[in-house]
Amino acid sequence: MEVQRQNIAWSTLLLVLICIILFMLSGVSATRVIVGGNTGWTSNVNYTEWAKGKHFYLGDWLYFVYDRNQMNVLEVNKTNYETCNENDPTHNWTTGAGRDVVPLNVTMMYYFISGKGFCYRGMKLAVQVENLPPPPPSFPANNKINASPPPNYTTQIVTPAVLAFVALLWTFLY
Repeated sequence: MEVQRQNIAWSTLLLVLICIILFMLSGVSATRVIVGGNTGWTSNVNYTEWAKGKHFYLGDWLYFVYDRNQMNVLEVNKTNYETCNENDPTHNWTTGAGRDVVPLNVTMMYYFISGKGFCYRGMKLAVQVENLPPPPPSFPANNKINASPPPNYTTQIVTPAVLAFVALLWTFLY
C-alpha cells in the first residue's frame, strides 16, 4: 500500500512539473515558419509573393523543406541574391537531409537562394527580421496614479500552484 502511494505521489509530481514547464514555455514567442507553406522550398514558386504580408521576428526559425538530392539553401548577400550568384555564400545551411532550420537571431535583412540553377527559377527568398512589437499596455497610461500594479504571475499563479502541489504531495506521502 505504501509503495502504491509513493508511485501515485511521484506520478503527480511529474504531472505538475510538466504543467509548470508548459506554462512557462507558453510565453515564448518564437515561431517556426515553413518556407513556402505546403509547397515547401521548390522551383517555380514566387517566394517574394509568399513572404508578402508576413512578419519575421527576432527568434523565429525558417524551416526549409526540399528535395535534398537536387536543391540546397544558401544564405547570400544582397548582390548575390539579385544576381543568383551561389559561388560566395555567407552561410550554407544545407545539411543534406532536405529539412534545414535557419535561426533568425539578428534583426537584419536575410537573403536565401538555392544554387544549381534553381535560383533562376524563383528559388530565392528575402526576409526582413524585426524586433517583436511591444505588448499593448494593460491599463490606460493617463490613470497611473490610482492604477494597480500589473499582475505578478509568480505570486498569482506559480506560488499557489507550488503550494497546492506540496499540499497534495504531503497528503499522498503522510
